[in-house]
Amino acid sequence: MRKIEIILGKEVSEALAASRPVVALESTIITHGMPYPANLETALGVEAVVRENGAVPATIAVIDGKLHAGLERDVIERLAKVERGVVKASGRDLAVAMVKGQTAGTTVSATMKIAALAGISIFATGGVGGVHRGAEQTFDISADLTELGRTPVAVVCAGVKSILDIAKTLEYLETQRVPVIAYQSDDFPAFFTRSSGYKADHRLDSAEDIAATMLAHDALETGTGMLIANPVPEDDALTPEFIDGTIDDAVAEATERGIGRKELTPFLLARINELSEGRSLKANIALVRNNAALAARIAAARAKASA
Repeated sequence: MRKIEIILGKEVSEALAASRPVVALESTIITHGMPYPANLETALGVEAVVRENGAVPATIAVIDGKLHAGLERDVIERLAKVERGVVKASGRDLAVAMVKGQTAGTTVSATMKIAALAGISIFATGGVGGVHRGAEQTFDISADLTELGRTPVAVVCAGVKSILDIAKTLEYLETQRVPVIAYQSDDFPAFFTRSSGYKADHRLDSAEDIAATMLAHDALETGTGMLIANPVPEDDALTPEFIDGTIDDAVAEATERGIGRKELTPFLLARINELSEGRSLKANIALVRNNAALAARIAAARAKASA
């Protein structure tokens, strides 16, 4: 069987060799999630937050058909500025992207897969994909959920995006045997808002307890990831009334224009940002940085407990 090569950045390679904490970061937030220059500023800022909280950042992407974990600044700038020719790769797309020599931003599922192959156990993102509204007709369920059910990487996020069917998403995660842990909250957050109206399976209040849970989960050889839901900071959160109405308008427009599949989420996020006059982008940036900080503290606590 062909061995898959992961090209590690120098800093990441040295950290993994020394069993120091490393946090994986996705790249679709750079290539498809935010406009330039907010995407570049956010990517570099998130890496800085990871370092400030005691871990090494490993931004993951496909560059000219090669899988990378840990990108130099010039490569991140290239991803941020190129609007055409960079594809969006889910886990299922990686092999084709490699063979075709493509450059791709990696979604949650692809980032999880590459992180696991590289030996990185924790990953920080904004929000994960889930079960889309109307999935009973469309069967539109994100590959992120399937990947969480089969790849042992913990994902720190601000819950799932409010554009999704959150109740069905939580049910699907239960079916996939994925523990859902809310950080310092009883409620499962909904990306832009601190509560979705649904309870999380479990609550843990410290990075150390989450790290210990990760180690116990791995020791059980369950083979699944974990979802760690970290609510958006209170000062940056949007009200449910405001964001729900904005999302409904954006979803209706997407339906009218026939936008679906891979194009749907980028369209909705961009349209929601326009309709909210930039408030959703501000919240998005804040929650990504908040998740990176928590992931770094968890990674550091895990490394200490494993020493």
